[in-house]
Order: sequence, then C-alpha cells, then structure tokens
Amino acid sequence: MKSTFSRRWATLHPVARIAAWVAGIGVAGLLSGLMLVALAMAFAFPNLPDVSDLSEYRPKLPLRIYSVEGDLLGEFGEERRRFVPIEKIPRALTNAVLAIEDARFYQHGGVDYVGMARAVLANLRRVNSQGASTITMQVARNVYLSSEKTYTRKIYEILLTYKLEHLLTKDQILEIYMNQIYLGQRAYGFAAASETYFGKPLKDISVAEAAMLAGLPKAPSAYNPISNPKRARARQLYIISRMLDNGFITAEEAAAARAEEIQVRTVTAQGERPGQGHAEYAAEIVRQIIFAQYGEETYTRGLRVYTTIRSGEQEVAYAALRRSIMDYERRQPYRGPEKVIPLPAQTTDNADAISEAVSEALMDHPNNGDLLSAVVLEADPRKVTVMRQDGETLDITGAGLRYAADGLSSRAAPTLKIRRGAVVRIRLHSTEDPTKNQAASWEILQQPEVEGAFVSLDPRDGAVHAMVGGFDYDKNKFNHVTQAWRQPGSSFKPFIYSAALEKGFTPATVVNDGPLFFEPETTGGQPWEPKNYDGVFEGPMPLRRALARSKNMVSIRVLDAIGPRYAQEWTARFGFEPRRHPAYLTMALGAGTVTPLQMAVAYSVFANGGYLVDPWLIRKITDPNGKVLVETPPVVLDETMRTLEPRNAFIMSTLLQEVARVGTAARAQAQLKRPDIYGKTGTTNDSMDAWFAGYQPTLTAVTWIGYDTPRKLGDKETGGGLSLPVWISYMEHALRGVPVQEVIPPEGVVQTGIDWMYSEYAEDGGVKSLGLDEDNGGVMMTLPGGIMPNLPYNPPADEPPGATQGEERSRILDLFRRN
Repeated sequence: MKSTFSRRWATLHPVARIAAWVAGIGVAGLLSGLMLVALAMAFAFPNLPDVSDLSEYRPKLPLRIYSVEGDLLGEFGEERRRFVPIEKIPRALTNAVLAIEDARFYQHGGVDYVGMARAVLANLRRVNSQGASTITMQVARNVYLSSEKTYTRKIYEILLTYKLEHLLTKDQILEIYMNQIYLGQRAYGFAAASETYFGKPLKDISVAEAAMLAGLPKAPSAYNPISNPKRARARQLYIISRMLDNGFITAEEAAAARAEEIQVRTVTAQGERPGQGHAEYAAEIVRQIIFAQYGEETYTRGLRVYTTIRSGEQEVAYAALRRSIMDYERRQPYRGPEKVIPLPAQTTDNADAISEAVSEALMDHPNNGDLLSAVVLEADPRKVTVMRQDGETLDITGAGLRYAADGLSSRAAPTLKIRRGAVVRIRLHSTEDPTKNQAASWEILQQPEVEGAFVSLDPRDGAVHAMVGGFDYDKNKFNHVTQAWRQPGSSFKPFIYSAALEKGFTPATVVNDGPLFFEPETTGGQPWEPKNYDGVFEGPMPLRRALARSKNMVSIRVLDAIGPRYAQEWTARFGFEPRRHPAYLTMALGAGTVTPLQMAVAYSVFANGGYLVDPWLIRKITDPNGKVLVETPPVVLDETMRTLEPRNAFIMSTLLQEVARVGTAARAQAQLKRPDIYGKTGTTNDSMDAWFAGYQPTLTAVTWIGYDTPRKLGDKETGGGLSLPVWISYMEHALRGVPVQEVIPPEGVVQTGIDWMYSEYAEDGGVKSLGLDEDNGGVMMTLPGGIMPNLPYNPPADEPPGATQGEERSRILDLFRRN
C-alpha cells in the first residue's frame, strides 16, 4: 500500500516535481556547505594568528632626523611610516578612502555581502566597481596573510575578518588600515604618503589631495602621481565623484577639488630621500651614532633625533659649495658623454619605444641635484634636442651649447662626440644680466670630478650648524668633512705663528722673506728650495704682513727658530694629532694631514678665546610620542677646557683679521662689510687642495675643494678663488642680523703702534728680527733644535686611507664623542 507522501507526489504536476527536487538538492547542498564551513572553522580557527596585539597597534616606525627648526633631514628604515591616531586623520581623507574602498564600512560586520553582490553585477556589466574586499578584509590580509590568490587563503581571510571585527572597534580597524597600507615610494600609511608625494603633513591636505592619495591602495605603482600622473589624475576624478555620490562632499566642494592643481613633490631617482635640507652626510653620522646605541631597534622603534643642524644655513652651504664646484668645472675641458645608447629610429610609430629606451637607460644615470641626465635625440652645432626620463623633450641652443662645443664639432673624437643616443648632463640657468629679462634656459654641462666639503659650528659650544660632505651624496657617500685627510697648506700657518708668540715673537717681528736653499747634506735627502706661491721675494717684513700675504719663507724661518718639535707638540692644543704633522720644516707649509672638521675645531680655539670644544650633532632623542629619552645640554665653557691663553688667541685674531682685511682673503671683509671677520686661505703645493678657514666670534666655518685622488686643480686655482667664495656666501646668510662683535683685548697685552703684543715684549723683550744677517747666497743657518725636512713627506705607517676610501665607523663616532 502506497504511503500518503507517495500518493501526493504522484499527483503533482511534473514541473512542480522538478522544482521540488531542485529545492531539496539546494537545501541539502546548503546543509552540506554549512557543515563544511563548520568543519573548516573547527580546524582553521584554532590555527588563526593571535590578533590581540592589534588592540594596541604599534607599527614599525623608522628613525627620523630633524633640524633645529624641526625640518625632516633624513629617514632610515625599511618602511617609511608615520603613525597618526584616527582622530587626527583629516575627515576628507577617511571619506575619500571609504568612498572608494568600503562605503558601507560602518554598516557591515566585516564581510559586505551587499557589496559583493554589487561588485559581481558591476563586473558582469563591465562598469567601474569599488571591489568586494572590505577594509577589515584588507587589514587581515596585509597584516597577517600573504597575497597569494587561493581558496584556502580566502577562507583564512574571512575568518580573520570576523575575528578582527569581534576584537576591535571600527575606528581601531580603520586606524590600522590608514597607517599600515603600502602606498608606493616605500611609504606605508597615508601620513608618510602625504609627505612623500606632496611634501606636507597629513593634517594640511585638501580634498583633491585626499582623493589622489585614496587612489593609491588599489595599485600604488599604477596610480603613482610621480611616475604616472595621468592615471593618478583619472582615478582621483573618479574618487571625487564617488565622494559626491556617497554624500561625503557637496557639489561645490567636488567642483573645487576637480579644478585644484596639485603640486606633486619631486624626489631622487631612487626615491630614497624624504628630507629637503640636503643634510645627508650629517644624517648618516647621526644614524651611525644611534645604531651604536640602539642596534637594530634604530630602524623600527620610531626614534626621533633632533640635531644642531640649521636648515637655512645647511641649504645655503649646500648651494654655495655646488656653485663653486660647477664654476670650477666650467673651466675644465668637456670630457664627452657619459655613455651612448642605441635608440630606435625616429618615426611616428615608435615614439613610445624611444621614450621607454630613454627611461630605462637613465635609471643608471640618476639626476644629481639640479644637474639632470638626458639622452640626445638630435645634435648639430646649432641645436641639440634631448629627452629626459619623464619623456619631456628639450631644445638646447645658443649659449647653452657653449661649454660642450668641442663635442659638437665635426672633428670631435668618438669619445667626445655628442650624437644621437648620447647620455649628457643638462642644467637650467638664467641670464647673468637681470636687466635683459630673459627667460631661463638649458645648458649642457658634465658631472664634476672634483669634490668639496663645508662645515660650520658654533665655537662657543661646538654645535654643528651645517655639514656638506661632498658635491652630492647620491654620487659619492664618502664624507669629506670627517674622512678626507688632506694637506692644509697655508691654512695651517696660524698654528705655527701661535706657537711662535710663546717664544717671544710679536706681530711686529721683522722676518726676511728671502730665498732659501737646503743642501742634500742638510736635509738628509733631496735638496730643497722652497718658493712663495707667487714666486716673489719681498725681503724683510713684519709677521703681521707676512701672514696676510701668506709668505712661505717667513713661516719656514719662524718654524726653524722655535723648533719643529716644539711646534708639533703645540698643535695638539688645537685638537690636531701630532703624529700626522711630522716635525720637519715642511710643517710650516701645511704638509701634514687634517680633516675639514679638525680645522673647524682648531680655528674655533682662536674664535672662543682659547677653549678646545668637541663638535656635537644631537640635541635630543625622543620616542614616537615625544617622550625625551636623551637630551644633550649645550656646553658651558670653563677653564678645564682651556688649551690656549686668552692673549694668544686675541693676538692671533688680530693677525687673522688682517688677512681678511687686506691679505689673501680681503674679499671676505669687503663683501660682508663687517670688521669681525677672521680667517686664512690655504693652497697646497702644486695647488692640489684649496682651503679657507675662518670665523666670526659666534660661528666658525671651513671650506675645502680638491680631487679624491690628489691631483693639480690648476696653476691659477687657489683657496682664495675656489673656497673663499663658498665661505662668504654662507656667512652672508648665517650672520644676517648678528651684531658686529670684535674681540676684546684681555689682560697681558698692550698695543704698540698698530700691533698688539704680550706686555713683557713691548719694550726690549721678544724677537725683534729674524734672518736679516744671512749671507747673499741665501743659505739658511739652522738654529739649535731645528730639524731639516726629509722630502718627500712620508706619512706614518698607520696613516688612515686616503679620500677615496672609507674609514672605520668608530673613527667618525669619536669625533662626536659627546653623543
């Protein structure tokens, strides 16, 4: 007998029976699916990572280094990131992100099924969609999971999403997302992206800028406003429309955002430098100091280091040194293109291929500050057309071709020839005559081979104000301020004169500027016939005039009279290492080795009245929340730091003031128009090093220019011509508003005529003259204790590497041992 169910089933219409079968299968499938999900959760849930640490989210934060003014100078860490609490993130940005990434973020429970359905329909209709992944799902994926596209990972992603929604509030999840997401250019989080792309803090961005940043999470490289401005602009406009559709902005705000012209910040080719202060060399020293203290935590703990560097002074020093080096480079012959690359033929069909070839080639020739790289498309003596890495083409004509004229000649050698595919350097410059009102134009130049260094510090406490370790950090990371051991030349003479003051010499002592010759039997080696730089001997003159005119013969006679061994020991009072200045008469000409930083410290002893002060860079270190971890108070000068009597420092300042007034550095006082300027030029034998070291009582600065592998700069190149202009440009800025402050005579000195001298030498004491009784042959009679030179100069066996090699980190750290 058939059952009631069977009888009723038999009477059903065939269509109804089919529908019932389908429904039954669906229910069974749903139950099976739920069972599978339950099993998956049972097995997978215990294996999910612990997300409780996200309740106190602390991302890896880089080391950030700041100037006195609070400007960012450098950043070190794998991830460029700045954590910003959700309440401090601009509403315009959160609205832009929600509009494009997850408009129903505050309504759904982590997985937006409505959004999924809408995304499926949009994909079927092939229209724009905001995607199916919610912000919570993206947090789960970015923090804990890989990016592989598998069903297993998707299950884990959904399970993690529910776990996060259960543990955290919506604001906490959004805060993590806004600070964690990768946005290109090594920037993680929107705060870092705002600084990277716009050069401004997150709190200052506009609706238009917020919309552009919000377009980055989908594909940071594709929508990068630096490398892909057109695509970034298109996505920005779409996001503005989404913000309007969701009621986040008004129609007027949308129109204003669309019309706003965004200024995207340029970065180096490597995209590695967030700071604009050009203080990379100083930042690297700070990094080494911090790493020595904190180890690997240096790059993840979010330490903030506030330095003594002053942004304005740093920028002026950087520009002045580069300008002097480029002026010198213009006096050198053109050496030809850096490389010649093959380019596709110039046709209307392969413009993109040419642009791609240029872009790829210039990756190996990054821009060097304002000295940009480009590839030549066409060249003749009248016009050169070049293309930059961004695809922009430029025509260079007229005066812009003057420097590279030899490379455009039909007779140019192959290595010199500028032709299609040549990689050249171009620079924007304006007319030298402002009355002509001409627009800026481009010129072809070349990468300089010569290097330079500049450092300044406050002689009253040793705080470093500016440090430029070379022409460009990206080109050469060797810090010439701290690592380049070079001969100081005549800039070392003041320390010999300082020693002589203690032996009875005065500025009025008359010394013979006459020729000298040393026989091989006297020197124990080669014969030596020193010369003055200009080859002119002027006969007897007072020490004051001899230093102002940088007379070599006078310095040699003085050193011989006081004894080279005594002078060698005396130099230690200024922070020099005696072993680097062998006790030979060549020491009078600066034949030892120093670094620019050592020279700045040494001249500061004169500037501050006789105190040896260590240089320092770090004022304080804080954690990411501003809690002070370490603070370095400024030095207060006391007698334990004194290495020189005040009267010695004072008299040397009067002599160095004369150098800057009427001597080899007369341009200094003339251009700065103030009397409280003191300093000394320095040009080594064969013009291999050009120096200027000087000070005002509140600021000491030193400039050096030379080749890494020492070679002649040129017969007419001097410290006064190369290095002094850098110093003047810097001081013109740094001393603006600083009142004139001439040194005050201390006890123990008296003025006789125009000269100051020790009071005990004012009447009949002291050395009245030297070398006036020599015979007509000019052969110098060595005084007792004198040591003849042993030429050529042989450095000690433990002499550090030359300027082309690095030195141990500990050597640099020792220079800033206060930190």
